[in-house]
Amino acid sequence: MDFSLTDEQRMILATVREFVGKELVPVEADVQRAELEGRRFPDRTTLRGLQQKARSAGLWGLLTPEEYGGANVGFLMTALITMETARALFPFAYGGSADNILYQCTPAQRERYLLPTIEGERLSCFALTEPDTGSDATNIKMPAVRKGSDWILNGQKVFITNGADADFAIVFAVTDPTKGYKGGVTAFLVDRAMGWTSRPIQTMGSWGPAELHFENVPVPSENVLGGVGNGFTLAMQWIGQGRLLIPARAVGQAQRLLAMARDYARERIAFGRPIAEYEAIQWMLADSAVEIEEVGWLVLNAAWRADQSGDARHAISMAKLAGAEMIWRVSDRVMQIHGGTGYTKEMPIERVMRDVRVYRIYEGTDEIQRRSIARNLLERGAPIGSWA
Repeated sequence: MDFSLTDEQRMILATVREFVGKELVPVEADVQRAELEGRRFPDRTTLRGLQQKARSAGLWGLLTPEEYGGANVGFLMTALITMETARALFPFAYGGSADNILYQCTPAQRERYLLPTIEGERLSCFALTEPDTGSDATNIKMPAVRKGSDWILNGQKVFITNGADADFAIVFAVTDPTKGYKGGVTAFLVDRAMGWTSRPIQTMGSWGPAELHFENVPVPSENVLGGVGNGFTLAMQWIGQGRLLIPARAVGQAQRLLAMARDYARERIAFGRPIAEYEAIQWMLADSAVEIEEVGWLVLNAAWRADQSGDARHAISMAKLAGAEMIWRVSDRVMQIHGGTGYTKEMPIERVMRDVRVYRIYEGTDEIQRRSIARNLLERGAPIGSWA
C-alpha cells in the first residue's frame, strides 16, 4: 500500500489548489448571496464557465478514459482532488465526465449519449429510487412492458439528482418480474423528448433532486443499456463510485471549516483572552482534527483498493459511513466555536450543515452502510484490519 505521489501528481494537486483559490473560493460570497435572494448559484451557465476554466488548466475528465479525452487519473488522485476542491464550500464538479455505466453504450448510443455528455452538451440523471424503494434497490417496481419494437415505461422515480434539468435519464425498470432483481431489471436511456416529466423537490440544502413521471413512455429497443436483464448490476457499479467521493468531499469541507474555526478562536476575545486559550475550545479543535485525519486515511485506503482491484465495496462503505458522520460533528463544533455569528446566514457554516446532512441519507444511508459492513464481516469473511 503506497500513497506516495509522483512529481506529476503533485503538480496536478498544485494546479487544483491554485484553481480553487483563484476561481472557486471567490465565488463563495455569490453563492451565499444568491441563496438569500432565493436563487441557485452557480447556475448552469456559470458552472460551465468554471468548468471550461478548469479544462484550460488540465482538470477535465478525472476518471474518463484517455481515449475520450479524459485524464483518467484513477480513484486515489480523484479522491485527493475532490478533497482539495471541497475546500471551496459549495458543490462543484469538474467537467469532461459521464456516468461510469454509460461506457456500456453501444457504438450508436455512444454517439448520442456518452460523447455529448462528456463534452457537456447533454446532461443525464440516474433514475433508480422509487417512492417505496429507497435503500432497498432490489425492490424496484416500475414496469417496462414490451410492445412491438418498443418498451413502454409507466411509473415514478423520486429524489433523482439532476432530474429537473437532465435531457435524458438512465432509467431502471422491471422487464421480467419472474427473474427477480438479478435478471429481471433493465436499464434504459430515455430522452426527455420521449415523454417523461419532472418536478423539483425542495430540500433543506443545495441538493436539488426531482420526481420523474413516466406515463406510457415508449422507449426503442436500441435504447436498452448494457443488455436486457443487466440493470441491477449496472446500478450497483454506479452507486459504488458515488459512495467513494462523498467522504472525500466531507474531508475537504471539514478541513476548510476547521481552519476557519482555528482562525476565529485566535481572534475572538472573551473574558479578556482569545477563546483559543480555553480548554473547551481546544478540545473541539483537537477532536475535529483527529476525526478528519481518520476519515482521510479511510478514503485513501478505499480509493487505493479501488484502483488496485476494482472491488473496494467494504472499504468504501466504511469510508462513507465515517465521513458522513464526521462532517456533521465537525460542522456542528465549528458553529459552536463561532457562536451566534456562526448561526447567521452571513457565514457559510449553517449552509454547509444543511448541505452535508444528506450525506447520511443518499448513496446508501448510515444504516445501510452498517448493515453492509456487518454482513461483510459475518458472512463474507472481510478482514479485520484491511491494511494487512
